[in-house]
Amino acid sequence: MPETPKRELSLFDSTCLIVGIIIGAGIYKTAPDIAKGVSCWWGVLVIWMVGGLLSLCGALGYAELATAYPRAGGDYVYLNRAYGRWAGFLFGWIQLAVVRPGDIAVMAFAFATYARVLYDPFPGCVVAYDKLPIEGLAKAAVPCSLLVYAGGAVAVLTAINVLGVRQSKWTQNVLTIVKALGLLAIVGVAVLGPQSPPSQEAVGGLPLSLALILVLFTFGGWNEMAYVAAEVKDPKRNIVRALVTGTAAVTVLYLLVNGAFLYTLGYAGTANSGAVATDAVSTLFPEIGGRLIAALVCISALGAVNGLTFTGARISYAVGAEHRIFGALGRWHSKTGTPMYALLVQGVIALALIVLLGSFIDAILYTAAAVYTFYLATSLAVIVLRWKEPHIERPYRVTGYPVTTLIFCAVCGFLIYSAVVYKPWIAAVSCVILPLGLPLYWLSNRLSAGRSGEADP
Repeated sequence: MPETPKRELSLFDSTCLIVGIIIGAGIYKTAPDIAKGVSCWWGVLVIWMVGGLLSLCGALGYAELATAYPRAGGDYVYLNRAYGRWAGFLFGWIQLAVVRPGDIAVMAFAFATYARVLYDPFPGCVVAYDKLPIEGLAKAAVPCSLLVYAGGAVAVLTAINVLGVRQSKWTQNVLTIVKALGLLAIVGVAVLGPQSPPSQEAVGGLPLSLALILVLFTFGGWNEMAYVAAEVKDPKRNIVRALVTGTAAVTVLYLLVNGAFLYTLGYAGTANSGAVATDAVSTLFPEIGGRLIAALVCISALGAVNGLTFTGARISYAVGAEHRIFGALGRWHSKTGTPMYALLVQGVIALALIVLLGSFIDAILYTAAAVYTFYLATSLAVIVLRWKEPHIERPYRVTGYPVTTLIFCAVCGFLIYSAVVYKPWIAAVSCVILPLGLPLYWLSNRLSAGRSGEADP
C-alpha cells in the first residue's frame, strides 16, 4: 500500500507556517513605495488595514474549501472538482514550472542580498550575465556570493524538508518566532529612539493601484494552508483557526511596524527612505542598526523559503498522484514521510532559476497575472461547488457569503488588469507558458488511456 500524508501539523505549526510564509522580505522592501501611493500618514495605515481585510476575505473562501476537501494540493483539488481535471492540471503545471520555483528563488535572493552585508566570502568575485534584451538591459555583473548564498539556502532547506515533516516544521516554527519577535523589536526600538526632525523633502507619487498590488504581495501566503490540509490535525477546526489567526496576526504586526516607521521617520521620511527599517533602528543604534536589520531580513527570508518549499511540493505531489506524466512526483517516501521527489524537482528548478537569472526580474509582476487568475478561479469555486456539490459537508461556511467572496474576486480581477497594463511583456511570459500545459494534459490522458483503456473525461 503506497504511503500517504500523515496528520502531523498542530494548530501552532499551521499558524507558524502561514505567518512564516507571509512575512518574508516584502515588508522591508515595499513599505516606502506603498507610502508613496497615498498622500498622508494615516493613508499608510488605512491601505495596510485594507490589505489585511482583503486578504482575510480571500482566506475565508479558502477556509471553506479546505475544510470541505481536506486533501493535499489545495487549489489543484478545488479546481478539479469545480471545473474539471484540466483546470487542476493547468494550476499544478504553472506552479511547478513558473510560480513556486520563482517565488522560492526570489526569497532566496532576498536572503542572499542581506547575507552579503553580514559577510561576503568572495569579495570582488562576479559572474557576467547576458541579460534578456528587454527594456535595454545590457551585460550585468552579479556577485558570486549572491549566487552561493541563494543557491545554498535553497539546497539546505530542501534537504531539511526531504528529511522529514518534523524537521521542516520545527525549522519553520523557530524561524517564524524569531522573525515575529524581530518585528516587535523594531517597533520597540523605534518608539524608544529619538524622532527624526520632520522631512521637508517632496514625496514622489505612485499609482494607488500599484501600491495596492505591493500591499497584497506583502500579505501573500495566507492561502498556503490549503496545500497541506491533508497533514493538519483536526482539520475541520484548525484550518479555519490557522488561516484567520495567521492573517490577523500578520495584519497587526504590519500595522505596528508601519506605525513605528511613521512615528520615528515621519511620513515623508518613510516614503523617501531607501532602507526604512535600518533608518528606524539606526535612530537608537546608529553603529550596528544596519547589521541588525540585515540579520532579521535574512531570518525572515529563510522562513519564507522554507515555508514555500514545504507547501509547494504538496501541489506537485497532488498532480503526480493523479497524472501519469508527472507520476514520479506523486510518491510519498515511506522512510522520510515526505514527497521527496516533488521536493527535489522543485529545488532543482529553483536552483536553475537562480543560476540562469542571477537576480529577480520584476518578480512580483512576473507571476502576478497567473497567480491572481487562479486566485480568482478558486474563489469562484466556492460559489460553483456550493451549487455543484451541495451534499458535501462544509464544517465552515464563508462569513458574509457571498459578499466577502465577490469582493475578493473583484480585487483579483483588478490586480490582473493592473499587472497586464503596467508590464504587458511580463504578463505575456506566463500567458505563453500556461497553455503549454494543455498538450501535456492531453498526453497524460493518452498515457492513462493506454493503461486503462479509457481516457480521463
